Formats: sequence, C-alpha cells, structure tokens
Amino acid sequence: MPENLRQIRPIVTALMLAVLGATLAACSGGDFGRTRADMRSDDMHRWLGAEVTSSVGLKPSRFQLTDEERQLRDLAYPLIEPPLSRPAWKSVFGDYKALPSPWRQTIVFDRTMYGRTLIDEPHRSHSSRYTQLMEDVRNDITRFEPFFASAIRVIDLDKKRNASMARVSSLSPKEKEDAVERMQENSLIIQWVQQCLEQRVSSYRWGLERLVIQAPDGMAADADRLIGELAAQTANPPVAAQPPYGRAVVSKG
Repeated sequence: MPENLRQIRPIVTALMLAVLGATLAACSGGDFGRTRADMRSDDMHRWLGAEVTSSVGLKPSRFQLTDEERQLRDLAYPLIEPPLSRPAWKSVFGDYKALPSPWRQTIVFDRTMYGRTLIDEPHRSHSSRYTQLMEDVRNDITRFEPFFASAIRVIDLDKKRNASMARVSSLSPKEKEDAVERMQENSLIIQWVQQCLEQRVSSYRWGLERLVIQAPDGMAADADRLIGELAAQTANPPVAAQPPYGRAVVSKG
C-alpha cells in the first residue's frame, strides 16, 4: 500500500499543477490589478461612442478615431467607471467591462452605493476607510485636468470640422452624416463624464457623512476639504459640452 501511494502522489501533484496553470492562464488581469497587455488595444474604449449615442437614439460614426478622440475616450473611462466598483479579488482576475451610459432608461444612480461598499468592506481600521476615500477623491482630482484639457482640444477641432463641411467639395451625404455623428459622440462623452463627476461628489459626501457618524476622526476634515475641491472643479468645468444639435439630453441618474 505505501508503494502505491508513492506512485500516486506524483500523478496527483502533476494534475494539481496542470489545473492551477490553466486557471492562471485564463485570468485576464495583469499584475497589481492592471488590465493585461493582451486585453489592451488602441481602440479599446471606442465602444464609449457607440454606447452613448445609442442610449439617446443616435448612431455612432464610422470614421476612425483621431489621436485626440482616442485620448478623450481613454481619459474618460476612469472617470466613468464607478469607484470601488472593482473588488480586490476581481482586480486580480480582471474586471474590465463596458458600462451603460446615464441615459439608459433602466439606470438609476444610487449615491449610497459607494459609501456602503466603503464601510462594509473589511478594513484593518476605520482610518483606512478615510484613507481610501481620500485616495479615490485625489485620483479624480488628478484626472480632472488631463481629461478636460483633452475635451477642449476635441471640441475646438470639432468646431473647425463643422465649419469646414460647408467648403468641402462633393461632400457625400454619408460623409456629412458620419462627421455629424462623430461630433455628437464627442459631445455626449464629455457630458457623460460631467454627470459622473457630479454623482461622485454626491457619493463621496454621503460616504464621509456615514464615516463621521460611525467612526469620528480628525481625518474627516481633510476628506471634506478634498471633496470640496473636487466639487468646485466639477461645478466650474473649463469646457461644457452642449447637447448635440439641439437635442435635449436628459439624465435618468
């Protein structure tokens, strides 16, 4: 019997290693929660345009993305993905996914979700919750300027595009339609980010209020100051995208 066990052990070990290897190979997440290289592409955020236009009954453009338009979408995604929407265990295995725009009829914004997640998740101490909150707010403040700098460039180029169409020789109806659709996409993506920032400020404030009630700490004043800074930036963005071509865009969140 001992001899049989010695023969079986290597087989069992090999099977376990094979299963573990297959599991790790199937993971889509990279080191430290980053999206794996094979999950990234130049146009990985192109879907933002299709999502935002279809949500208000418009069509996406068939034009290829310019470098500026691609950067706008890349910078928009971190501000659109809700904070704390990716639990730590999912970050390891990858959790990148398309998100519904705020104009989808079934989407209802819940300002309590961030705070409840922050409080319910296991933490070493209550101070680490304040630290997490402040880190999330700082990240948004850091992302604010690069995104809106990109938005300014895209809107400026779209104004030139719109003015140029009247002077383009033999402009086909389809070309004009795709150009208009691209300008609509860009404008709606900027509006999407603006709405998400407003929602984040509301969520952060709700979460901070609950933290103060459950675990008062001197860190609350620093967190409140950071949220105030983000709120001030959000209330006065350097550029405000207008509803495309007179269409009234209504947020359901």
